[in-house]
Amino acid sequence: MRTPENTGLRRIAQAGWARYRLHVVKKGPDMPEIAVNGTSLHVDDTGSGPALVLVHGWPEWGETWRPLMERLRDRFRVVVPDLRGFGRSAVADTPPSDQVGADRHADDLVAVLDALRIAQAGFVGHDVGAYVLQRIGLRHPGRATGLFFLNCPTAHVGPRLREPRQIPEIWYQTFHQMPFAAAQVGATRESCRAYIGHFLRHWSHDPAWVAPVLEAWVDNFMRPGALQGGFNWYLSNNAGRLATMAGTIEPPPPIAVPARILWGRHDPVLRSDWAECARAAFQQVEIGYAEGSGHFVHREEPALAAREIIRFFDTSQVTKN
Repeated sequence: MRTPENTGLRRIAQAGWARYRLHVVKKGPDMPEIAVNGTSLHVDDTGSGPALVLVHGWPEWGETWRPLMERLRDRFRVVVPDLRGFGRSAVADTPPSDQVGADRHADDLVAVLDALRIAQAGFVGHDVGAYVLQRIGLRHPGRATGLFFLNCPTAHVGPRLREPRQIPEIWYQTFHQMPFAAAQVGATRESCRAYIGHFLRHWSHDPAWVAPVLEAWVDNFMRPGALQGGFNWYLSNNAGRLATMAGTIEPPPPIAVPARILWGRHDPVLRSDWAECARAAFQQVEIGYAEGSGHFVHREEPALAAREIIRFFDTSQVTKN
């Protein structure tokens, strides 16, 4: 096992793993809540073997990974958090905040590893999760055996974000920053269904997966605080987004952790022709395409996604916990 570069494991070694076990509070057999950094996160923890953390995007929460969890848990210990403010980690009366960016989420996930006594893990990220994984690779490289991305926007996309074809696809990123956005979307179950359903269908190349699960998605986003919790990502990420669009952002150094990107060929919002831009973000990266998918590769082609994840995280790369 590589020696982690962050101080978290040294702190654990000094204080004893038992101290961190106290942070895990079981609400039920499948509903653990883990206290991290002033909040608590819902975390599903299933399977056995090398640890693999699945990090969702928007409009999602941990449940979006269900098809992959079923395919991976016989080979991996699959850890699936609902990010701060999302899903079952949402908190009622969540106020608008610009303090819930990728660094905060990355640090929360490392705290989850500490609480579960996991020294290192492989990470799989999508959408918001892709940004979070990049920050894990930069802030906590010793905790990651590898980074697997389902589509991967990076700072190197630059002014492509403001191309005419892109503007109609990103209007929601501004709308989500309005103080009335969560109240409007969540005014009724019907308004929530129309809004969330639009993105699930429009961003999918094959939207057949959406109808059977749409009511579960509506249930999730009608949970108190869940809409604003997700919208806070856009408030927190806005300065970086604008700097990327303007071409003034300074990209971070290349990430040393081994990386793999599986990009949905037909994604209309995180476009697959941005994939080559991502090479500059990593020291070593493999890029491939899911030809039958749009934005939600893990839902549109879960068997393909699972095969590629297993291939990347073979047992020689991932430390067992």
